[in-house]
Amino acid sequence: MVRLSRAETQERNRAKVLAAARDEFAEQGFRDAKIDVIAERAELTRGAVYSNFPGKRALYFAVLAELAERSAGAPHAAPGETLQSALGAVARSRVAAFPLDDDQAGLARDLMPEVLADERVRRPFAQLVKLNGLLLGLALERLDPPERPPGSPIPRRVRLAETVLTTLHGAGQLAATAPGLVEPFDVVSACERLAGLAFNDWWAPPVIAPVAQAADRPWSPPGAVDLVRAESFVPADGVVVVLGTHRLAAAEEAVRAHDGDVTVVVVTSEPAELVPLTRLIVAEVSGGLRQAFPEPSWPRLRVVCDATGTLAAAAGVLAVSDETEAAIRVERGRIVATADGRGAGHAVSGEVSRVDTA
Repeated sequence: MVRLSRAETQERNRAKVLAAARDEFAEQGFRDAKIDVIAERAELTRGAVYSNFPGKRALYFAVLAELAERSAGAPHAAPGETLQSALGAVARSRVAAFPLDDDQAGLARDLMPEVLADERVRRPFAQLVKLNGLLLGLALERLDPPERPPGSPIPRRVRLAETVLTTLHGAGQLAATAPGLVEPFDVVSACERLAGLAFNDWWAPPVIAPVAQAADRPWSPPGAVDLVRAESFVPADGVVVVLGTHRLAAAEEAVRAHDGDVTVVVVTSEPAELVPLTRLIVAEVSGGLRQAFPEPSWPRLRVVCDATGTLAAAAGVLAVSDETEAAIRVERGRIVATADGRGAGHAVSGEVSRVDTA
């Protein structure tokens, strides 16, 4: 018999706990599920469960994240070539994950009550939904760029994206709480028709932003996993914005000001719960995005969960919290500008002439 390393044993035990918890949550729901029963199902001790997950809610979010990421990796449908067909493909991807029976509904039914019951979860959830709206909106803009008359503000399609996500979220909640009520084809048709609505939507830059500071030091980041593309990568040239889970909507400030790659590094003071929540919510959109849009239309925005703060530290952010907002700009493998505080992503994304070299 091959002896497993400590890391391999821990990974195997983690997988067993997740599988057992998935069955327990599906049968009993989150509220009535018991850690002791999950441990028994996994043929492990209660202590082994808690060594992998510090609490039941952290385990619940991890189970949902695993399922969402697995669903997001399903075979691709034909990508859309117009706004209408792309939104239809996004909707089909999402409704395919709706629960079809009571067992499946039992897994997702308690998510929103848990989100609403605790401000520590509700605020990050709201910011993650805003980030999803940005991701989908950027893809729509790259697929069909909105016209911009000379001298006018930057038009965008984020409100369209948010309206589509609102429709899908509501349908998903009804599918979980009243299985059999939602007609998937009607939901897809409704999302397709939203493409024809005119939204008075444009980007307003931040009124106040810090002045970026000039820098000249090497950029040596660790490898990371991009949640949008579901692939490993090493952040290279572009803008890197380190955002706590209360500040994720600020990602748009960097995207609108920088004509290049932007990496959002998500940090939190409560990684056990908020990292799997981030993975879960981003997967709900990114999987559909990869299926619904041709690759050239994918947004030039990557999202990374930095559970240990290692990538943030490489960017010079040594202490992180859910209110963190800092940014760097990287050119030719070196950090050339830094900023900290509200508007940091916008500050480092501007022209070199705007950087304070004093």
